[in-house]
Amino acid sequence: MGELGWTASLGSYQKAVDAALVRMADERVMPRLWARDHTLWKPQPTEITNRLGWLHIAEEMREALPGITALADAARQEGYTHALLLGMGGSSLAPEVFAKTYGAAKGHLELAVLDSTDPGAVLAFAETLDPARTLFLVSTKSGGTVETLSAFKYFYNWVARAVGAEAAGRHFVAITDPGSSLAALAERYRFRQTFLNDPNIGGRYSALSYFGLVPAALLGVDLAKLLERAIEGACGSDACVTAHDNPAARLGAVIGELAKAGRDKLTLITSPAIASLGDWVEQLVAESVGKEGKGVLPVVGEPVGAPAAYGSDRLFVYLTVKGDRVHGAAVRALEQAGQPVVRLTLGDRYDLGGQFFIWELATAVVGYLLEVNPFDQPNVESAKVRAREMVAAYAERGALPAEQPALTAEGVAVYGDVAAKGPGEALRDFLAMGQGSGYVSVQAYIQSTPAADQALRALRLAIRERYKLAVTVGYGPRFLHSTGQLHKGDAGNGLFIQVTADDSRDARIPDEAGKEASAMSFSVLKAAQALGDRQALLDAGRRVIRFHLGTDAAAGLRRLARALGGA
Repeated sequence: MGELGWTASLGSYQKAVDAALVRMADERVMPRLWARDHTLWKPQPTEITNRLGWLHIAEEMREALPGITALADAARQEGYTHALLLGMGGSSLAPEVFAKTYGAAKGHLELAVLDSTDPGAVLAFAETLDPARTLFLVSTKSGGTVETLSAFKYFYNWVARAVGAEAAGRHFVAITDPGSSLAALAERYRFRQTFLNDPNIGGRYSALSYFGLVPAALLGVDLAKLLERAIEGACGSDACVTAHDNPAARLGAVIGELAKAGRDKLTLITSPAIASLGDWVEQLVAESVGKEGKGVLPVVGEPVGAPAAYGSDRLFVYLTVKGDRVHGAAVRALEQAGQPVVRLTLGDRYDLGGQFFIWELATAVVGYLLEVNPFDQPNVESAKVRAREMVAAYAERGALPAEQPALTAEGVAVYGDVAAKGPGEALRDFLAMGQGSGYVSVQAYIQSTPAADQALRALRLAIRERYKLAVTVGYGPRFLHSTGQLHKGDAGNGLFIQVTADDSRDARIPDEAGKEASAMSFSVLKAAQALGDRQALLDAGRRVIRFHLGTDAAAGLRRLARALGGA
């Protein structure tokens, strides 16, 4: 059994949190939540009553474990050594947590995740994996996710060329909802197996369902232990239904009340062993409560700074594994400086099971406190619509809509409402608009590489140090399925820096799996998504600037960081 420690240093905000917990007890919030009472959030049940299947999924999935482990055992026995999950957002982030936190147990499959339309990312897997020994998990709740299906068509043809069309389907497993187009596709192409998930679970709440557990089983994760910890974390027994006694209720009360008080930048500091949990929490919180002009901005992966690096809009949550002290001194300094800090201590890595549930329940509580529906995503479709318009234009004219840069200098083209003479000046002028309670979102439609990661980190720190603003960084189109809802649905205080570059190579997307005809490439699809999201942000009244960095994205990012005084 794991141990979960909880401490909170909230200063003057403690009174508001205590009052919220009393109100939650008076209004029987936790019992009503377990009873699936939609009126906690909205008068109508739409996209609420059919989105609460996660409340009991940990108990229900125990009965599904034999079928899941049978797949993992068969894959090992047949000589598979690697698995590649094709998915986005709620279908990919929990599997990524499992892969990065646990790794592959001895004799089990190495698991990687492809959640990108960047051609370099696609080709990197095609060049390193052995098609005869790779199992593909095609994972999408709706069955129609364009990124996932594009990757499927590409890799199906890749496998078929190596092992033959008759055997190719055995290399694919589908995870989806009943009746989805993917379920039909899996039958048509004779997939090895299809796992049909509870349709009453939204993607970002699906970590403990088939979407998370099937990939975890391939890695050799002890699923029974993971679910046991989740059930403990659920804290739904009679001894733990009041808000004061429930760790998830307390966490939700802290996040919600401090957000209402202006501390709406939820900054996660994590032990290195569980660092990837932050990316999962980011989607859960941002997509659930970033709407109706409200929101909580998760800030993950940010290097921990001294107290002077931060403004008065932060709430820090320190997620650590017992015995880890990597960030201990820095967190103590934040507490001593009067910054509000919550500490959550996991007994071991299997307490992730409990964390998944605690954060899901806490997010539902935040939705209650902010009076938003934490289970819908009303603004996500806007970027998809605009991207489809770009794709349609490409299909009609053979080219994406042309844009004229506001300026071109130093090998960088800048797009937006710009009056500057160079890229550095344009960036400084743009960021000057964010003083106060704003934040900066750096959206990198480039291949994720160590050099790009390092350059983005340098830019992020340079912005924070100069402007004291919270800065988030996301690779596109991955972030569209994570923070895209909040970007268009919150109060509009964000500054959006879009980064694009020339792809050094490309890969064609088959029009149909098993056929060679192709009307579009991954590079074009990624560019269409970038253009579409930029237009969706502008449609929502957001402030956007785009830097096209030519052939060397990392060098361009470093140049922008130096323009702000960064290293």
